[in-house]
Amino acid sequence: MNPSASGWIPKYMALWQDAAALGTTNFSEVPYLVLQENGFLYGVSVAPLLFPLPTKILLTTDELTKTNLFHLLVTKYFVHAPKATTKEAITSILEFYHHIEKGKKGFFQQFARYSKTHAKLEGVLSVRLHESNSLLKRSFTSLLTYAFLYVDVLAYEHYLQKKTGTKKLINEYENLVLQTCFEALQSKQKKNKYDKLLIELFEATSSYTNTKKSEQFNLENATTMPIEQRRYILDLSCLAVWDDHTMDASEEHFLKNLCERLQLPDADLVASVQAIIMLTQNKSVRLKLFEYSHPVNQFYKQATKTVKTLIIRNKSRLLTELDESGELLLLLGKSTTRELSKEEKKKVRSQLLDICKTIPSLTIFLLPGGTLLLPLFIKLIPQLLPSAFDENRIEK
Repeated sequence: MNPSASGWIPKYMALWQDAAALGTTNFSEVPYLVLQENGFLYGVSVAPLLFPLPTKILLTTDELTKTNLFHLLVTKYFVHAPKATTKEAITSILEFYHHIEKGKKGFFQQFARYSKTHAKLEGVLSVRLHESNSLLKRSFTSLLTYAFLYVDVLAYEHYLQKKTGTKKLINEYENLVLQTCFEALQSKQKKNKYDKLLIELFEATSSYTNTKKSEQFNLENATTMPIEQRRYILDLSCLAVWDDHTMDASEEHFLKNLCERLQLPDADLVASVQAIIMLTQNKSVRLKLFEYSHPVNQFYKQATKTVKTLIIRNKSRLLTELDESGELLLLLGKSTTRELSKEEKKKVRSQLLDICKTIPSLTIFLLPGGTLLLPLFIKLIPQLLPSAFDENRIEK
């Protein structure tokens, strides 16, 4: 299974049904403790929730996180409607994302060209992982890592039960989580320059002002929430203070007090801290709730990794599309030996965008700002071409 190529959702469901038939898995709820240990709660999945997941490729953290997000959403649907079909589950999840993105001009228009429902959802999930990590965009959330993806799961469960008020729930809950995480940051005795910068940025946002003015975000009122939602607030607050891999007395006091305010046992705090410690012992895992670096550097670093993965995962499909586009193939070949003219570059850009429209995983190039990735895409594409196009290539 290739989570970054077209058709991965039907393949995933087929593998899931095969595993269910063998009795090695089922469509029941995934325990919260498993999500802690897996890292999904923190946005850094270290293993697939459908295990073992037969695949010949080593999945990236993003691919694991995307498949795990889909896994959790489908699980929520089948718990809600046990006798439903896979097609109904996919349609429901797609309708959920359509519901919460209502009002965003053109968001779903980019998926209208896909005739199959699963292809549309593949496009939505691909975009979901690469846009700002908040369902309801705010400028501040660009500092967040993928930890807020679990809000999708919580919101979808609410959507299945009530259908209405989901968008309001997301807005209020995200504000509550953010407020609590920044209280955790403020509890640190020794704040580094990034802690101080994050606090200043947060205090300057309208969401902070609105949170301070409104009683609805009072944590004492949060005790009526389901226990999973309260534990999630605790988990992210622990992560907020753990970036230095230590916990001072004031941080510990804050977290114990938070447990009391959320009416959670001390055992939940112990489990949260232990899960974070175990994950950070994995050298391949970079666990961090907030991310601050120079925007251009951060963008280019993440973009390079993303584009390389998408090219590798969609190699066969891209080669087929390139082969059918004679002029584009010729121009890309020329680009390996000389600088293309302005007109030629315009043709390459236009024809590559047409190809991106046919492959759900490449939809990110069609988003606002996605064209900034095209030069990198064009630079890497020739690596797929036959060696005859590059006389200086050294075969490995």
